Amino acid sequence: MGPGKVPLMQWWNSFVSWLTAASNQSVVFSAVVLVVAIIVASVLAAWISRGAIRHLLTQHDRELKTAVIGALVDAATEASVWNSLSPQEQVMADRAVGQADIQLRLLPIKGSAVAANWAAHQLAELKRTSATFGYQLEPALLEFRDRLIEWQHKPARARKVFLSDLDRWKAASTTSEKNLLAEQDAWAAQQHHDQHTPQPDPVPAPVNYAAAPAAPSTETQRLLDDVQALEVRPAPYTVS
Repeated sequence: MGPGKVPLMQWWNSFVSWLTAASNQSVVFSAVVLVVAIIVASVLAAWISRGAIRHLLTQHDRELKTAVIGALVDAATEASVWNSLSPQEQVMADRAVGQADIQLRLLPIKGSAVAANWAAHQLAELKRTSATFGYQLEPALLEFRDRLIEWQHKPARARKVFLSDLDRWKAASTTSEKNLLAEQDAWAAQQHHDQHTPQPDPVPAPVNYAAAPAAPSTETQRLLDDVQALEVRPAPYTVS
């Protein structure tokens, strides 16, 4: 054993003797309790902080989902009366729909892109049918709202339903139907343009002053009447 290891062994033996001494048990116990308390407090603080952060993130995601769903429902309401909106109102509505679509796709929820595709299809259908079946769109609006709320509470289940609807719509759409829908959209757009385009004022017909003689003024008519009365007045009677 080298000379450098002797003091180390002596120090270790002295420490073990001090640690196992009966007079030092209370000090050792207090130190152990303090260390355990510090460890437990650190773990508890980390657990509480993690829970608080998770709660804040969950609340933030819920607020985002609520805002996006509210914007989409509002857009669906405007789409149901799309044909009666002015061109400026249609532009503003399209901008709101675009922002809501981007926010929906960026949500940290499984199936958010599928929900965005489903909502875009439904909004297009509401716009298309607003020109002819506007009075029958209230059930479609209620279904649109309820389906999005269900997706918020049960995203996995609603995602399957959305995928089923998208596959069914894709299978049902044919080339002839697409052409017919395109013609219908063009007709509705033309009707909307004609409705909101101001018509020019009618040009008044020129007045033909030679067709009828101008009526004499009141003063002139009175003078003419006096002259006529003088002409027809009998001459005075004279005695020869």
